[in-house]
Order: sequence, then C-alpha cells, then structure tokens
Amino acid sequence: MNSPTIVYDLAFEHHAPGDVLGIGVPSPRLSWRIQSDAPFRQGMYQVEIVRPSSDPQTRSFTVEGDRQVLAPWPDGPLTSREWVSVRVRVRDDRGEWSRWSEPATVEAGLLEPEDWSAAFVSPDGIGGLDSPVPELLHDFHVDGPIVSARLYVTAHGVFHAAINGRPVGDSVLDPGWTSYPHRLRYRTFDVTDLIVPGENTVTSLLGNGWYRGYLKWGYQRAHYGDRLALCAQLEITAADGTRTVVATDDRWRARNSGILADDLYNGTTIDYRPTDPETAPTVPVTVVESGTERLVAPDGPAIRPVGTLPARRIWRSPSGKILIDFGQNAVGWVRLRVRGHAPGHTVTVRHAEVLEHGELGTRPLRAAKATDTYVLDGPDERTLEPMFTLHGFRYAEVTGVDDLTVSDLEFVTVGTALERTGWFDCSDERLSRLHENVVWGTRSNFIDIPTDCPQRDERLGWTGDIQVFGPTALYLFDVSGLLTGWLADLAAEQYEDGGVPHVIPNPTFHEHDPAACAWGDAATVVPWNLYLRTGDDGILKRQLPSMAAWVDRMDALAGSNHLWQGGFQFGDWLDPTAPPDEPGKAKANPDVVATGCFARCARIVADAARVTGDIATAERYGTLAEQVRQAFVDAYVDDDGHILSDAQTVYALALQWGILVDPRQREGAGRRLAELVEDSGFHVATGFIGTPLICDALTDAGYPQLAWRLLNQTECPSWLYPVTMGATTIWERWDSMLPDGSINPGEMTSFNHYSLGAVADWMHRDIAGLAPAAPGYQRIRVAPHCFEGLDYASARHDCPYGRIAVEWRRSDEGIELRVGIPVGVTAQVWLPGGDEAAEPIVVGHGEWVWHTAA
Repeated sequence: MNSPTIVYDLAFEHHAPGDVLGIGVPSPRLSWRIQSDAPFRQGMYQVEIVRPSSDPQTRSFTVEGDRQVLAPWPDGPLTSREWVSVRVRVRDDRGEWSRWSEPATVEAGLLEPEDWSAAFVSPDGIGGLDSPVPELLHDFHVDGPIVSARLYVTAHGVFHAAINGRPVGDSVLDPGWTSYPHRLRYRTFDVTDLIVPGENTVTSLLGNGWYRGYLKWGYQRAHYGDRLALCAQLEITAADGTRTVVATDDRWRARNSGILADDLYNGTTIDYRPTDPETAPTVPVTVVESGTERLVAPDGPAIRPVGTLPARRIWRSPSGKILIDFGQNAVGWVRLRVRGHAPGHTVTVRHAEVLEHGELGTRPLRAAKATDTYVLDGPDERTLEPMFTLHGFRYAEVTGVDDLTVSDLEFVTVGTALERTGWFDCSDERLSRLHENVVWGTRSNFIDIPTDCPQRDERLGWTGDIQVFGPTALYLFDVSGLLTGWLADLAAEQYEDGGVPHVIPNPTFHEHDPAACAWGDAATVVPWNLYLRTGDDGILKRQLPSMAAWVDRMDALAGSNHLWQGGFQFGDWLDPTAPPDEPGKAKANPDVVATGCFARCARIVADAARVTGDIATAERYGTLAEQVRQAFVDAYVDDDGHILSDAQTVYALALQWGILVDPRQREGAGRRLAELVEDSGFHVATGFIGTPLICDALTDAGYPQLAWRLLNQTECPSWLYPVTMGATTIWERWDSMLPDGSINPGEMTSFNHYSLGAVADWMHRDIAGLAPAAPGYQRIRVAPHCFEGLDYASARHDCPYGRIAVEWRRSDEGIELRVGIPVGVTAQVWLPGGDEAAEPIVVGHGEWVWHTAA
C-alpha cells in the first residue's frame, strides 16, 4: 500500500523552509515540495492562512495549476508586525488531496518608514576612529508578564546587541554590508525570553565593520561616514495586549568597552581586565540623521559561526614562532583557551593562508594586519575570541603562550548561514578534492555579499567574479536570497548612463568606474542565472530596467557598427600567459571579447523580457542581439571559423554564446579550439572569461575527451596543479604558489578565490550528468560522460522541487545509471554509450535504474 502524499518544506520567498521572522515582503510567494510513492502530478493546490488577531480569521484559497515554486501570495498583503500561519495541500489530476503540510509562520517586519519611532543615536566624546568600541545602553521597566517582544535593530557600523547581558541572537557583523546610501538592512530578533518582570537593560556594542573600517586596497577608511550610530526599537506586548516601545533616543547613554580596536582587515584588540559597569563613566548620546527611509529587511540569512575545525598540528617555525595548522583554508577566527598568566599579559594571534620558507606567508595580505591581540585579566582559564573581524587563513601564529596543545585551539568557521544544496563525488580522489576546494571557496566568499577573496585588503563584491561563478554557486548552496539582495544593491548603484561599478557595494561611490565587459555583465547574467536555477521570474521583472540599462550603455559605447572597441577592459583577466603584474594582458583580443559579451547580454535581455511578458522590449533587444552577433561575425570571423587573436577564449565564447550559427563556421571554430587545446599540451590557456566556458565548448563541439584531458592535467597551469600542491581552496592565479613552494611574485595573489572553480558546473553536468533543462530544474537533462579512468561519479542537488540524484558506476558487466527525481520534475535521460542524437528516455519522479554494456 502506498504511503500518503506529503507536502513539506513550505517556504517563503528565498528564505529557508520553515518559520520566517521579520520578512520585508508584504505578499511573500510560497514554495513547497511534494513526496509521493505513487505517480503524482499536481493539478491544484490549496493554501490555508490563519491570521490571528482580535477577530481570528482562517481563509482557504484554491488554485488550479502545477506551480509549487514561488507561487503568488493568495491573500491580502501583510501589515507591519503581522504574523500568519500558513499550510498547503495539493491535489493530483485524479482529484485526490494530499495531507496538509506542517504549518509555517511568517511575520512581517517594519514595512514602512513611519513604523520606526527609533532614531539613530551616536555617543558623544567617545567611539572615535581610533577609540575603543562604544557600548550604548538603556534601562527600562516591565510591569508583569509579557507574551512577545521583538527587537528591530540596525547601525551605522556593525552591532552586537544584548538584553540583560544575554545576546539577542547568534549572528555576527550585523546588519551586514549593503549599499548604505540607498539600502541599510535591519534585523529582527525574537527577544521574548530575554525580558524579565521589573528592571531590564538593553545594550549594544558598535564596531566599525564595512561602514567605517578599512575598505579596498588604498588603506582608507570611513568611506560611508566617520560616526557610528545605533537605531534600535524594542516592542513589548503584555498579556493584556498593551504594547510598550523602547526606542533609541537622547535618553540612552554610552560607555567605552574593553574592545580597544576593531577592523575587518586588521583584527581586534581586547583588554579583558575588568571594569565595573556600575562605576564606569557614561556619556550622553546625540540623535543623528534618521535614515529610516532607507531601512530594508533581509532577503537571506545572516552571517553566523557555522562550524569549527580542530587544530591539526603545533610546532615552532625556523625563527622560533609557535605555528598552528588547521588543515583547511577557511574564514573565521581562532578560539584559544589560556590559563596561568598574570594580569596585563598579552597574547597575539596572527593569520595567513600559506607558509613560505617555514613562516607565515603574509605578503599576499598586503596591508591587512590580520592580527588579534588580547590583554589578560589574570591566571584563571579564559577563552579568547575576537569581535567585529574576520580572517581568511589556514595557519596561525600565537605569541605569548608557550605551552599550547591542540586541545586549546579551534578554528571557528564563519559565513553567511547558507543551506548546502549540491554535492559531487567520483572515484578520482584528485577531482573530488578539486570539487571540495570549490565548495570551501564558495563558503569563504559568500560573507553577506559575493566577494573575490576573504583575507587581504580587498574582500569586495567584484561583479566579474560572481558573473562567471553564479551557476556553480547556485548549485552548491542556496545563495538565492543573498543574490536577490545584492542585485538590489547593483541596481541602486548603477550609474545614470547604465554603467555598472566594478564592485557592489561600491565604497568609492563618488567615483565613476569605466564600463567593462564581463564585469558589468553581472547586471544581466546574474539575474538570468538566478532565474534559470530557481525559476524566479520575479527577479527578472524587478531587474529588467537595470539589465536593459547596461545593454544600452554597451550599445552607446559600440556605436553604429555594433562593435565595442577600445577603451578600458579587464579582458580575459588572469590569462596564464599574462605577466604577473599585468593580469589583463591576455591573448584574447579585448575588442572581440567585449563585442561577444555585448551580443550575449543583449540576447539575455530579450529572453528575460519575453519571460516577463514585455514583448516590445523582447523584440527590441532581440533585434539588437542579432545585429551585434552579425557584426561580430563579419568583423572577426572568417569563413572557416577562425576568429581574430586565435585564442581559446574567443572560440569558446563564440561557440557557447550562440554567436556562430553557420554550421561551417561552428565546425571550424570547434576544430580550431580543439587544436589549440592539444597544442597547449592540455594546459589551461584561459582567464576569467574563457575558463567557465572551455570544457563546455569542447564538449558541445564534439570533443569531450579533450575537455576531460584538460581537466586532468596536473602541471601548471591547470585545475589540478594546486591540488598537487596541497591546496584546500581555489587559488586566484593558476600559479599562486610556485612549484618550489614560494608565493607568486605578483602584487595580487590569493589562495581563496572561487572564480576559476567555475569548472565545477561542467563536472556536475557532464561528468556526473545532472543538468538543468528548464528554469528551476522543472526539467533536467541526464547525460553523463563516463570518461575512461573513472569508475563512478555522482551528483546530488536539492533543487526547488526536492532532491535530484544521479549516479553512474562501472563494473565488469557495464555501467549502471541510477537517477532519483522529485515530484514536479521531469528527466530526459541519455544512457551512457548511447546515441546522443537519439530521442531521450523521459521519466517522471521516482527512483530509476538502467544498465548498459558501455
């Protein structure tokens, strides 16, 4: 007997399934997953919404259709602070209803500027640029029991709030980094359990963070302002329904804390010697500009400690320093337990990603000090941890403690608390390690925004990096909410002429970056990839003006001949043949690359407009895309498919972006690309633009074995060279570390970038064989390449509809292919060794097994 159909993982917008507190969308879209042992096709769904109030209402809404991802909110919009309970059930096309899902609650935040009675307040006379971290505080009285309490809070800077000495949550570096002049995020906390009858105290430390700390490589700070401020609104509901508001105003006070210095790049200095809070002097606060009209709720999860790594080894360096290896390059800080030291004793922790000549390799940090210092309060055991900082490292150096053991230390890993959604494994340990390096690079570089690197004096939201890495990131983790917020910042900071800053958020917002292809392309490519991987057509509708504005900027720069020529370009950045100090000097002609990007972006805008129903815009940009494509071919491609500059990247982009449509030119370009790859000895010869495309271009041109050999190269430059050198993350340069163990001499190098790890997307789709074939994975393509030398490969992905799993395994009898498909997804399957031109096997949800003799 079949088990009943179950609806589960009810979710709101791009938040994780389950209850959501403080949502900023008054009509949140709904998603759910379905489990059924029997064949099931949703033909109708019903949403039940309970709105508790003085007159509780339960309403049901029945909707025909199979939509189960980001379905429209069926009821009236939520009002500020309102919470509702929601559950869903579905009916198949035979008329049988499922069980109701478990209820999930969603509570609105403060949706309108007038909901805020709190003001931004800043301490007087303390909390300056080189002063200790200030702590703001306020006492309040509560009469009798309460039923709920919510704290809505944000800052100019970063905050750590507490009530009666207990933290309001486990997140760090709140409110994160957004385009502060346009959008300042606030957080909502349920603090009901922290309030006691009688006297209470609310406090908040204020750190520099991105608002006032050092940003970019010019060693400059206070890009957004030189004064820290807090805006907090505590709303308490008593048992009798009365509501009390405790909000920041000029009655609050401030005092210095024991955190003497804090900076994201440089680290923290903390003095643990006690100060009696009862006698510590306090100073008034001043109300500063309100800014509440810019406040927005989060679209995704907060930054949190997400795990720990044990110390692997402790030893002394050649110079006598105590070094610790945690075995993994990651982001966070060292948690260190010490004891037996006199008051005033100092302990210092320095950080680095690699060793060089047996010592910390700190040169790649550039100006970032990455150092935490602690002044101890006496011999009792104390756990040392920094605040308001993050470090990217694998190795640490500890000064001031001579008797360390591995049990005294651990690496607290920190990042945006993203749900893991994608996995890959295979019988080749080197490739599995490469993929794991991509995973760790993703974890390390989604710290509230998609960054380039997490360790040096940079850590910026480079548009070029996420433009190439988006599909891989969207497979590995649920970054949809994070990218939704980041794209809002991109649109807010886009220049009036349609140009896009090179980094988002842009701390030097008063400057105007020159338009650059591939980097500015993030305005079109990232929302399009978000749509393709999640099915969110709403993001296209919201971003379409930004997307079109970028293409209009490209069109203006190209002029009437539709060729984008001259001017500034990053080009095929970090082509391995480029000099270490001139990473933009790639073999691929920058005009060819720029015009190719122009054609691609125009086509994306046309397709996005068609999805949203904007037919006029779709036709306009479709015509432009064809004009640019034809101009590219006429100017840069000969009849046999040879392309100007004869570089791997120009062939890859022309093939993969649909620029070459003539069969003779496509065949010739594919053949020439294959020749270039063979001539290179299967060493990587592409930079930022070509690397995500090269394996797909070879595969689609009929040369998958060449892509496989390219991936398996171990000599530098190659994807596996860093693996042979012990890398645990993806490097910025193919040769960030030279074969002799010395660091690349270039001024710019990092051992934790994700960009060149974009090849993982090809590994998922072509080695394991799991590829999306329709937005949101509603249809998938299963067509693994069972390359010689591999015994098995597997991929699992938690798509919006549920878990998709593909695995193939080789034996003496042949190859076994296993595919698991959730309800709502259809798979087109090409069996290993079969004719790829033949019609696929089409199957729906369930567990499927095939055996072939291949």
